[in-house]
Amino acid sequence: MNVLTKLNSPVMYLICGIIVLFVALVCVFFAVRAYRAGKAIGMDTARMKRTIVASATFAVIPSVGILLGVIALSGSLGTPWPWLRLSVIGALHYETQVAEVAAEAAGLSGLSASQMTPEAFSTIALLMSACIMWGMVLALFHCKAYTRKLSGGGTEKGSVRASENKPKKKKLNLSGFGDKAMTAMFIGLVSCYIGSYIGTFISGKGLFHFSGSLLPLLVALCGALAMRVFLLIKEKFNAEWVDSFSIAGSMLFAMAAAVLFSGIM
Repeated sequence: MNVLTKLNSPVMYLICGIIVLFVALVCVFFAVRAYRAGKAIGMDTARMKRTIVASATFAVIPSVGILLGVIALSGSLGTPWPWLRLSVIGALHYETQVAEVAAEAAGLSGLSASQMTPEAFSTIALLMSACIMWGMVLALFHCKAYTRKLSGGGTEKGSVRASENKPKKKKLNLSGFGDKAMTAMFIGLVSCYIGSYIGTFISGKGLFHFSGSLLPLLVALCGALAMRVFLLIKEKFNAEWVDSFSIAGSMLFAMAAAVLFSGIM
């Protein structure tokens, strides 16, 4: 029995399925409580139902990107583990990137099913889980204070009275810092990947060497162009709902371009 067969075994499906089911039940529990709380404060029931239907509808297309991530990772990590990671708290860009880094650290040339070993999978699974858990852990202790700073609110009641007589200090405006930091991080990641392909291409076998480094560059360009089209639609028609479809749509377009270019080259 090879490693991939073990990773797709009923035991793995059972373990991962129990966790996914628990998270799904937690979501249903809080959704029901939120609906009841809305009725308790007098919110319009028909409006709440329309909001639920609209949210569920707009969640379908963006989830296509998650499904694509599960399919992409299942070839080397089996189906249950990517399904668990991308169903609970994982993100597509994070999971694929960390899995690649962990695979290289474990001595593999990439996420290859033929090279996968139990030790390598353990390293990949541990790194994928450990690196993303700190957001939840830190939120337990710091989210309340951080939210107050972002909203410009004060401190607790006791400390507010004590601070009234103190000279006021200029507050640091942290509004929007999270978005800017995330944008900067992704620019760095994209620059790293694109730069590596450009470097390989320039030092490689010339302009018409389409295998290896040029194909990812063309696919990345197609994905960027697709995202630009979505942004233009959003700006021109004031269609905020496009944000829910842009990532998945760009991924699908880039994947189709990859298939097309691979066939041509």
